[in-house]
Amino acid sequence: MFRGRENGPLPMTECSQTEFEFQRLFSREVIGRFDGGQITSDGGSLLLREVERGTGILRRFAGCFTDHRAGDRIEHSVEELVAQRIYALALGYEDLNDHEQLRADPLLAVLAGKRDPEGKDRKQERDRGKALAGKSTLNRWELTRADATEQERYAKIVMDPAAIDQLLVEVFLEAHTTAPAEMVLDLDATDDPLYGKQEGRFFHGYYGHYCYLPLYIFAGDHLLCARLRPANTDASAGSREEVERIVQQIRARWPEVRILLRADSGFCRDDLMSWCEAHQVHYVFGLARNQRLRKRIDAEMAQARALHEQTQQAVRVFTEFVYQTHDSWSRARRVVAKAEHLSKGENPRFVVTSLDAAYLPAQPLYEQLYCGRGDMENRIKEQFSLFSDRTSTTYLRSNQLRLYLSSIAYLLLEAFRRWGLNGTAMATAQCQTIRLKLLKMGALVRVTVRKVWVSFSSGYPDQALFARVFQQLHC
Repeated sequence: MFRGRENGPLPMTECSQTEFEFQRLFSREVIGRFDGGQITSDGGSLLLREVERGTGILRRFAGCFTDHRAGDRIEHSVEELVAQRIYALALGYEDLNDHEQLRADPLLAVLAGKRDPEGKDRKQERDRGKALAGKSTLNRWELTRADATEQERYAKIVMDPAAIDQLLVEVFLEAHTTAPAEMVLDLDATDDPLYGKQEGRFFHGYYGHYCYLPLYIFAGDHLLCARLRPANTDASAGSREEVERIVQQIRARWPEVRILLRADSGFCRDDLMSWCEAHQVHYVFGLARNQRLRKRIDAEMAQARALHEQTQQAVRVFTEFVYQTHDSWSRARRVVAKAEHLSKGENPRFVVTSLDAAYLPAQPLYEQLYCGRGDMENRIKEQFSLFSDRTSTTYLRSNQLRLYLSSIAYLLLEAFRRWGLNGTAMATAQCQTIRLKLLKMGALVRVTVRKVWVSFSSGYPDQALFARVFQQLHC
């Protein structure tokens, strides 16, 4: 029976207990001990290593860093640090503190490519038995300044953001054997809550807290851009420059592809739309309603209201017209309006587009094309499941690195989903589901001179799925 104190919690005491007696099973005692040997809960993570073997995503990401450390004095290469950190994120370990225990995990050492997965040959006695880097080494890597040189005492691994940005798009291009006829780029901004005094933090009135305002650009399930920004900026800030960079890289490979941008009203800005019109890039953006726009659809709203009163069902009436703002737009543009009446009242919506009516009429443009951007919300949620919001370092640059780490972890899992899970019941599973169903698998790890034996749990319920995924990754 648990007993508490009326005046407060029981004082904490140091516990050295090694044997735990649980509730009996009829006449049998149930005893727990920490004597099972090298047992991991991440046995399925070996599948991710097969994805890396086929794509080289982590190896190429490691190539986006310049290492100024003395080669004869380091024990953890940049590629090993990258692999350790990203595999851990994919497996659900968000914090650097987790690596103080994970550094002794031989299976994670196998994933990271450590020649000595048990750490028996480490230089320092205190490090033996721990093959991987600890939290301090990883922290120094993350905090390296942009202008660091070999003269620095500790932090000497310099990130090249431009190379990483290029890699994100390159992985997307490699995923296609042939050029698509048309592709849609989805843009969105979201809040990344902050709880400290991070560089660049600001209070955002819409979200109601201190945060960053990262910009994401996706093409379907593929992540093309993850840019960390302060929150005291417009949602579209920097989007034109990012789109210009991405479009240039895509068209260098696929010069004939038709590109369309899709975003909510936060990106309906004249500079972005004018750039698209000048570079043969189409767009469909949400348009914030105002009195002028609402007045333009008086007849359609009256029609929708009358139909709703007859049927008591939600009614939509679509129309379109040419519209220009008083001073913020440089030209008139096509606007599609949805005059909707619901049981709670009218619900008018507007979008502005460069597509002409002959290519896509008003109703399918809104319902099929524009509303299709809702799936991007699921992709952003997946970034959070890979801890893209763990931006708790002091500096904006190091927090951008953490955002990149989560992005690369997403690329790895997306490649796993695209190749390994294709044709299975989990073909559209989100990252968190993949982690729980396939990666989090109990296994016993034994390291011998010639082999690393990984004995999976005999009671694992998805053995057939695991076998099929393994075969597909190898084919």
